[in-house]
Amino acid sequence: MSAAELAIRSRRAAFNRAIAERDAAAIGPILARECVMVTGTDSAVIMGRMGQVKVWRREFAGTARLVYTRTPEQVTVSPVEPIALEQGRWEGIDSTSDVLAASGVYTAKWRELGGEWVIEAEVFLTLA
Repeated sequence: MSAAELAIRSRRAAFNRAIAERDAAAIGPILARECVMVTGTDSAVIMGRMGQVKVWRREFAGTARLVYTRTPEQVTVSPVEPIALEQGRWEGIDSTSDVLAASGVYTAKWRELGGEWVIEAEVFLTLA
């Protein structure tokens, strides 16, 4: 595994921890300033780091919520540019019952900026 792939997998693990711990502030540094997220079920488009952090804060405010986990299956690092593509599976577990509420696949584009890998775009597909 390359250093870039290890760094991306580490950043993804940090993102998952931030979701589990309701830590929206920890999510911000993992996102590029102009990142884009397309959600899985309704294809809502969430633009920018601050837009996404705001959505996570709202998500974390409720007592009942889904705890999302993204599990990378493949990370492809470009040999010619400081970019990479992560592909994997995601799931949302109900925080009150520990029951799987939704799941699917995702793709994330990463870019190395200032020595840190950040997410530029994520697209989710709901399958269950």
